[in-house]
Amino acid sequence: MSTHNHQSPCYSRDLPSSPLLAWFRRHRRDLAWRRTKDPYRIWLSEIMLQQTRVAAAEPYYERFLARFPTVEALAAAPEADVLTHWAGLGYYSRARNLHKAARQIAASGTGFPRTYEAIRALPGVGDYTAAAVASIAFGLPHAAVDGNVLRVTARLTCEPGDIQNKPTRERLTAAAQALLDPRRPGDWNQAMMELGATVCLPRDPLCLNCPFHNDCVARQQNRRHELPVKSRRHRQVQIEKHLLIIEKGESILFWQRPPDSGRMAGFWELPERGQVKGAVEGPEAGVFRHTITTTNYTIRVRRATLRRVPQGFRWMKRAELETVPASTVLRKALNLA
Repeated sequence: MSTHNHQSPCYSRDLPSSPLLAWFRRHRRDLAWRRTKDPYRIWLSEIMLQQTRVAAAEPYYERFLARFPTVEALAAAPEADVLTHWAGLGYYSRARNLHKAARQIAASGTGFPRTYEAIRALPGVGDYTAAAVASIAFGLPHAAVDGNVLRVTARLTCEPGDIQNKPTRERLTAAAQALLDPRRPGDWNQAMMELGATVCLPRDPLCLNCPFHNDCVARQQNRRHELPVKSRRHRQVQIEKHLLIIEKGESILFWQRPPDSGRMAGFWELPERGQVKGAVEGPEAGVFRHTITTTNYTIRVRRATLRRVPQGFRWMKRAELETVPASTVLRKALNLA
């Protein structure tokens, strides 16, 4: 079949499931969320992993569960407490949606939803997360298709279309669903994700370590470095910011973002240059970089003094930051100083 046919992948026969599942048994990483069938804990891990690497997510996952061990405990907590325990993970709409969904679940009185459709209807849950939770927690036969699985499937099927385009993603999702082992969907989904994360890597796939290396059409056609096709690149934006560390005794001056200020609403920050009139800047404490999706920030941190504190600012000791939502940028800046 031609590799330029955009109607369907150039590979369609079913793959045997046993090599992948046998490989997964031998090579699976021992991750905290793989030791449970509790749908709340699996859901929490999937939300955390949406924009966060595994190594970074694990300690947050453990701390979050120590504070909110059940969906009812999460539902009963104030939002500020939830954001405090999420602080540092970024993409805070995830925490807000998690909290909102927990309140919906608690209010329903019927426990965690047990169908794909009901899980998908929760705030902050998309197709991938619903499929992952449904398959891992309840054994429901839904393929969980994240970036790793899209890449694996694109190479297995030698998909010629741009992975950024909706029709291509729909074809790959259908292919992933056709490949799914319906007898062990949770293990299959985790194995496919693990394969993409550890073997079928974006730049240099470790094809000889792959359980599908004899079945992969991209490898057979020596196209594994070309696939998946990904044409659109987002332009990176460069922004420079100046933060001020103003101290009085053991306290530091902070301000809180207002409730209507978007994704970082309610978080505490250091004042920026120009935000506090009359500040006299001293020496630079250091510089660091911070990236949020396509925006690269260069953050310059300076010590400063101030005679009169304007309204809307508050003195706090460092220890108090452990009890309020504090942004990653704030923590990085204080570490410099």
